Amino acid sequence: MTTILGVPSAVLYGQLLLGLINGAFYAMLSLGLAVIFGMMNIVNFAHGAQYMIGAMGAWLLLNYLGVGYWWALILAPLIVGAISIVIEVLLLRRLYKLDHLYGMLLTFGLALMVQGAFSNWFGSSGQPYTIPQALMGGRNLGFMFLPNYRAWVIVTSVVICLGTWYVIERTKLGAYLRAATENPMLVQAFGIRVPRMITLTYGAGVALAALAGVLAAPVYQVSPLMGADLLIVVFAVVVIGGMGSIMGAIVTGFLVGIVEGLTKAFYPEASTTVVFVVMAVVLLIRPAGLFGSKLEAAQGQPQSGLSATAPSMRTQTLIFLALACCLAAAPLVVYPGFMMKAMIFALFACAFNLVAGYGRLVSFGHSMFLGSAGYVCGHAAKIWGLSPELAILAGTATAAMLGLVTGWLAIRRSGIYFAMVTLAFAQMVYFVALQARFTGGEDGLQAVPRGMLFGLIDLSQPANLYGFVLVIFLGGFFLIMRLVGSPFGRVLKAISDHDVRAQSLGFETNRYKLVAFVLSAALAGLAGSTKAIVSQLASLTDVHWSMSGEVLLMTFLGGVGTLYGPLVGAFIVVAMQNYLAAFGQWVTVIHGLIFVLCVLAFRRGIVGELIELWHRLRRTPPAASAALREVVVAPQE
Repeated sequence: MTTILGVPSAVLYGQLLLGLINGAFYAMLSLGLAVIFGMMNIVNFAHGAQYMIGAMGAWLLLNYLGVGYWWALILAPLIVGAISIVIEVLLLRRLYKLDHLYGMLLTFGLALMVQGAFSNWFGSSGQPYTIPQALMGGRNLGFMFLPNYRAWVIVTSVVICLGTWYVIERTKLGAYLRAATENPMLVQAFGIRVPRMITLTYGAGVALAALAGVLAAPVYQVSPLMGADLLIVVFAVVVIGGMGSIMGAIVTGFLVGIVEGLTKAFYPEASTTVVFVVMAVVLLIRPAGLFGSKLEAAQGQPQSGLSATAPSMRTQTLIFLALACCLAAAPLVVYPGFMMKAMIFALFACAFNLVAGYGRLVSFGHSMFLGSAGYVCGHAAKIWGLSPELAILAGTATAAMLGLVTGWLAIRRSGIYFAMVTLAFAQMVYFVALQARFTGGEDGLQAVPRGMLFGLIDLSQPANLYGFVLVIFLGGFFLIMRLVGSPFGRVLKAISDHDVRAQSLGFETNRYKLVAFVLSAALAGLAGSTKAIVSQLASLTDVHWSMSGEVLLMTFLGGVGTLYGPLVGAFIVVAMQNYLAAFGQWVTVIHGLIFVLCVLAFRRGIVGELIELWHRLRRTPPAASAALREVVVAPQE
């Protein structure tokens, strides 16, 4: 048997074929994403769920109605596209003039709802879908065996992708679409119905995802979560190609599939991470992507809608002491385990809010700081035998250094590009956690000892452990409170309001952003280290990208940009996880519904909306209501 660079030729050709097949799906999915983003300015996080619905629709048509594969290729995309049109008309249409993040959060919530509902209905196990009889068998090419269905998928993907590119770039309809994205009022003045055109564009983009799902059904098993992790890869493909670039999505999709195939042949362990390494490198060299012409315009980050004023030191102290007293007395009426978990995640959410709320840098990779600190802390306590305080210090320092490296590379970007760079680094950390020996792989690092704090306090005692977590949380929260009220916090707020103006005043904006990002990473690492000691476990769950989604939910549910909002959001989310656990995957549906409601009904979050309601009821003049706003909004001095 011949070998190529030490790899058997049959293995290499087989992996290249697999890479081409994966690339065909990447190209179709990223094409749909690029169409939706380029024409509508919406980052469609529900794309993976819509891909899954296409595959699931083909399976349902076959098993319940007896409709075969060929009809499913037509019916499933049409049905899913029609459903998406309803969603666009009822929900997405309200968000076009808002920041990208609103559309991303709404579609992320829709994806959670769909995946949770299908998981409850079908379970997590996959369902097979039979290859149609006409495409059975294959051909011997001499150097490899090519299954007919695999060849059909590749050819169909190429035809669909090139056809879509031709329609958008070379036809009058495509010219209307491009013009409508640049100046919709002018296009509408010529009698063209721009809203209808945008609606049909979204339906077509989603139909592409559903068509990819039907094509994938005979190749992969049909399951409710088949599009979840795939979507993260597709996002990376779109960013590498250039957000909104049609040809970039097509070419990059196939290239990424081939790169993955080659990586599987030579270094299989890195195959799931290589795309994120490529994305990080490309964005450092070409910030707009390989085929992108320009970066997205800077947009305002959704805020609480309240204008913060500076409370007095006495007001700050009173509120903080009241919070400390309530948390100290909470174990008398609430299970201490729940309170400790809630305080840890509240610190994590407050750390995230430091950059998302005050720095307008929405990270999709904050889980890497929580998870990596937990692993280092657990390893230091269990293997090195360090005391709890030193182990936590080691974990926090690791998160801070990781934040320094990540932040130095990421803060040069903004908006969705910043989010994707942080996601890329988070996926690399996840790869290390999955493969490294000291992390325990999928089993995690178990039986982490709690030890003796400062050699004096036994943390195996429940009361001591609770007091330890309480002190950690209050210390971290107090630090954040002082940071956002300091001159540093005022400069950070000015930068987030208008970056260019802050630069014109002589501030090195990137330096302030980097400091805020490192501080946020360190505080997230402090939460992760404390969590490892309390739960005596460090696992892949804490470093997975879905944990970044959870902290997003906590922060925006409570109120992004407010001091106490993330605290409220974290307690609500942890309470749902604890007390609604009996509902299984319906908890995921509830989380998704909360995302949708946050975006549509109360964008200020719970804290911001309650204060706004209080102001309307009292009809308090702005000057007299300043003290009330000071209580819940971050101080500025």
